[in-house]
Amino acid sequence: MSATTSIRKRLLPVMALVVVGLMAFCPAPQAAENLKIGGVFSVTGPTSFLGDPEKKSMEMVVDAINSAGGIDGRMLEAVIYDTEGDPQRAVNAVSKLINRDGVIAIIGPSLTPTTLAVKNLALNAKVPLISCAAGIQITEPVTPWVFKTAQSDVLAVATVYGHIQRSGLKKIGLLSVANAFGESGKQQLEQQAPAFGLEVVAAEKFGAKDSDMTAQLTKIRKAAPDAVICWGTNPGPAVVAKNFGQLGLEMPLYQSHGVASPKFIELAGSAAEGILLPTGKILVAGLLPADDLQKPVLEAYIQQFESRYQMPVSGFGGYAYDAMQLLAKALAGTDGDPEKVRANLEQITGHVGVSGVFNFSPSEHNGLGADAFVMVRIKDGKWELIQD
Repeated sequence: MSATTSIRKRLLPVMALVVVGLMAFCPAPQAAENLKIGGVFSVTGPTSFLGDPEKKSMEMVVDAINSAGGIDGRMLEAVIYDTEGDPQRAVNAVSKLINRDGVIAIIGPSLTPTTLAVKNLALNAKVPLISCAAGIQITEPVTPWVFKTAQSDVLAVATVYGHIQRSGLKKIGLLSVANAFGESGKQQLEQQAPAFGLEVVAAEKFGAKDSDMTAQLTKIRKAAPDAVICWGTNPGPAVVAKNFGQLGLEMPLYQSHGVASPKFIELAGSAAEGILLPTGKILVAGLLPADDLQKPVLEAYIQQFESRYQMPVSGFGGYAYDAMQLLAKALAGTDGDPEKVRANLEQITGHVGVSGVFNFSPSEHNGLGADAFVMVRIKDGKWELIQD
């Protein structure tokens, strides 16, 4: 045996120990971290009819994506907080999502006032936020990090006015809730009226927690409008519907898309009969023609939601469903980089969702057209699609 061979034999046990030692310090292969997605909804409180189905819909989509293997092999983790419809609670929740939870994107909030309260937080932190609220101020003017899936009040007003115009009516009275949703709707109602040949002869407001709007409706009646339009979210519009009937007013009563859920019919009871409103197609999915682009998506969402939660769907849950589906599409290939997610969102076109067909761009962060709305009438406690 040569001296060299002898040395090698003596060193082998030592080298083996070194290798074992080094292996002990090497980190074991780990699963990729979850992609954290934030959610902020009005899950409880007076506007829970908005936020509760939104929370449920987001969780349903996240579960479905994870069951299918996640996105690029990474699971999604939903971190959801309840705002109770309060702007300050929304601010606190979004601050926690950004600064403590480290989410890469946020779905919600449910309301225009709560969304406007947190909009700058998302902008400053450069975290994509996809709101489920309708106010046009959320996405106009466009800011880089804020998107929304709810149909804008601009489109809702145009849909209502189109129906009033076709009905041959000329003079309208307005009654709007005194918050950001009501103010935005009132602004659109006043701005668009001349284009449809309409005159606003009275405009009154009510508080979101008011329990009697008889005084405002009495003033509107004195102005002799051909129709009255109420712009708000529950429970106020249901009170308006009841007061409207108690005063014996006989002109048509229109409501906004903010009450397009079974909850409004429940709250208003028999006073809901005959009321007209614009809504997304989900309330009348079964009445849509077979060639409607949204029909298969609507039917799939309804089947999934109702079989999982044993409760009827609403368009509000659809906003969160669409937001999560759009976000999932934008997340692919980004490794959770918020800037890449934001950029991908702006490139999504032709996405057929529950709320309409989305065509985003750098200058359009809502992406829906007039075809996202239909007019319905409440008849026998159910939604009736208006074809004219």
